[in-house]
Amino acid sequence: MKKFLLVGIACVGLLFTSCNISKEATSNQNVTQTEVVLAKKNYKVIGSVQGESTQNYWFGIGGMSKKSLRESAMAEMYKNANLTGSRAIVNVNVAYKNKMVLIHNKSKAIASGTIIEFTD
Repeated sequence: MKKFLLVGIACVGLLFTSCNISKEATSNQNVTQTEVVLAKKNYKVIGSVQGESTQNYWFGIGGMSKKSLRESAMAEMYKNANLTGSRAIVNVNVAYKNKMVLIHNKSKAIASGTIIEFTD
């Protein structure tokens, strides 16, 4: 009886666990065409900025495509940056995180970059 109870508790525990997958986008997926040459010390680093986009999928159905998830995160990042004057965002990276629980999948894209301001 004890073994049956232990096996039952273990099975129920496995049902309520989730799996997480995280991945960095290593290819150049940035669609902006701004060319910034940082060869001279004519800039200063202002700080960093981040934007997130989240989507839920049930049974693998619903939500946005991976491309639109990334674009929404980047749009949120640009909105949070409040770029004015001679400021630009460089070193843009997008990280993807997926959390799966049986029939539910939660995908998140996190875009981050560095804000610089040109001084000359």
